[in-house]
Amino acid sequence: MPAPKSPFRMFEPITGLAKGLWVTLSSMFEKPVTTQYPEQKKPVKPRFRGRHVLKRYENGLEKCIGCALCAAACPADAIFVEASENTDERRFSPGERYASTYEINMLRCIYCGFCEDACPTEAIVLGDQYELSFTDRREAIYPKEMLIEPVPAGGQPTPQKTEPGKFTRSVPEMKDPSD
Repeated sequence: MPAPKSPFRMFEPITGLAKGLWVTLSSMFEKPVTTQYPEQKKPVKPRFRGRHVLKRYENGLEKCIGCALCAAACPADAIFVEASENTDERRFSPGERYASTYEINMLRCIYCGFCEDACPTEAIVLGDQYELSFTDRREAIYPKEMLIEPVPAGGQPTPQKTEPGKFTRSVPEMKDPSD
C-alpha cells in the first residue's frame, strides 16, 4: 500500500525556491572577500612551496657544496649542478667543492620538495614567492645568480680569501639541543 501523500506537497517547489533566494539575499549583505592582488598579497601558509632559494651562511659563504643530491632526488630532472674545487684564495663554500653551475628549469619543476629533503646542508629551500612568469622558455631556466639569496649584513661576498685549514668540513658540526 503506497504512503499517503501530504496535502502540502504542492508547496515544496515554492519553499525550495524561497530557501535558495534567502541564501542569495543573505550573502548580498556580507563583506566580500576580494583581494586587490597586485597591491595586496595574501600571506602564504607555512608549508607553502614556492620559488627555490639557495641559502648562505652568516659569513656570506654559500651553503651549497655542489654534491648534486638535489638533482639526483628530483623526479622531474629539473635541476642541473656542476661542481668545482674550492681553494683558499677563491672560496665559495666551506669544504672541498662548490656549485659552479646551478640551474633549475622552472617549467619542469613540480615543486615536490624532494630537493629540499635531499640537501645535506639545507642549501636549497622552497621559498614563499609565488609570482613566476615567463615570456620565453629560456627565462624559465633560473641560474645560480637568480636563485642565491643576497649576502647577509656583516657577511662578505663570494669568492672569499680564507686562511689555509680554516674550513675542513662541508657540513657544520651539529650540536645536541639544550632544551
